[in-house]
Amino acid sequence: MTSPKKLFIKTYGCQMNVYDSERMSEALGEQGYVATDTPDDADMILLNTCHIRERAAEKVYSELGRYKGLKEARPDLKIGVAGCVAQAEGAEIMRRQPLVDLVVGPQSYHRLPQMEAQVRTGVRALDTDFPEEDKFEALKARPRARRAPAAFLTVQEGCDKFCAFCVVPYTRGAEVSRPADRVLAEARDLVARGVREITLLGQNVNAYHGAGAGGDWSLARLIWALNDVDGLERIRFTTSHPNDMSDDLIEAHATCPKLMPYLHLPVQSGSDRILKRMNRSHTAESYLRLIERLRAARPDILMSGDFIVGFPEETEADFQATLDLIEAVGYGYAYTFKYSTRPGTPAAERAQVDEDVKDDRLQRLQALITRQQQAVQQSMVGRDLTVLFEKPGRMPGQMGGKSEYLHAVHVLAPEARPGDMARVRITESARNSLKGVLI
Repeated sequence: MTSPKKLFIKTYGCQMNVYDSERMSEALGEQGYVATDTPDDADMILLNTCHIRERAAEKVYSELGRYKGLKEARPDLKIGVAGCVAQAEGAEIMRRQPLVDLVVGPQSYHRLPQMEAQVRTGVRALDTDFPEEDKFEALKARPRARRAPAAFLTVQEGCDKFCAFCVVPYTRGAEVSRPADRVLAEARDLVARGVREITLLGQNVNAYHGAGAGGDWSLARLIWALNDVDGLERIRFTTSHPNDMSDDLIEAHATCPKLMPYLHLPVQSGSDRILKRMNRSHTAESYLRLIERLRAARPDILMSGDFIVGFPEETEADFQATLDLIEAVGYGYAYTFKYSTRPGTPAAERAQVDEDVKDDRLQRLQALITRQQQAVQQSMVGRDLTVLFEKPGRMPGQMGGKSEYLHAVHVLAPEARPGDMARVRITESARNSLKGVLI
């Protein structure tokens, strides 16, 4: 028998890339590939890249350079670059790194089997188009393997907002939503294979408007349909834009039993002047009023957010406005970044804030976020939470899982298995997790 070919995928960035990597692996499974955890014995190495981080492209080129020795030792090894850096750089990747055999953008990875067949003939393959066909429809049905209890499910891609700092509209394209029946079919398939929690993904997931019975569905309507899926216990969604937080979605947080009390809602800055320069089209005040409405609907909802410090022209007063907003909201978690330029975006051409100033502001902001995070975690001590166990912990008999609020929770539960749910009394707050005992 012929040994299966081995595929190593390195995934950068967001949850959507995690989902995309799973689908790429499944697509290449048609060509006889099985996953491997190391590039050393791989027949194909695929980097699924993200353009959000600073110097993203240079980091990809650096990573590719590490594979030069592998390629020289095994000339049949195939190396590919996928994702947003692939979309942005295109043929330049092949020019700068001749060891690369294929480059595929995030909207074209359903064509990977044909591209793989092409490179096996010695012809390099490049596809960074925005094809008319639905890549999700073009992909074959998922294999029936058992899945982990929590899974991602992409329902929307692309962005029409054109924030001044962001490359997503250029790398992922315009907003597109998957038809509701296809999302529901994939969700039922995931549940049939052991999934109990699904996180709906999109660059602007709450702008979802997929075709469904009776016309386009909102995200809230999709969530209510998922609420009726037997065996699915939890629903989450990310990432949202404040301008798309509709009345029916706020109401779903109050009334939908399976929608978890956690919301990631990026604001980026607390300064109206900077928000306008970012082209965010909301104000600090409108964001705070939205938080009030959400907490009126679901008083225990845990908020997380995104913040950029050192955006071009940001003053100390602008930064203080961001700290004031954070104080007013009280976040359970946040992603924080120093601004870094993205070629082709409007903000890249503006006067930049000094790096030392950015560093100082980031440290101060992170210190505030950490204090809030620890306060929220400490407030969980003594409470009874429901934990979905995902995998064994580091200690014998220990299991790790997630609470309703997305906190990592560790419990001594030697009889528990991944996918089990249990009531847990929280006894201790650690740095980035909680500890508890079975009730």
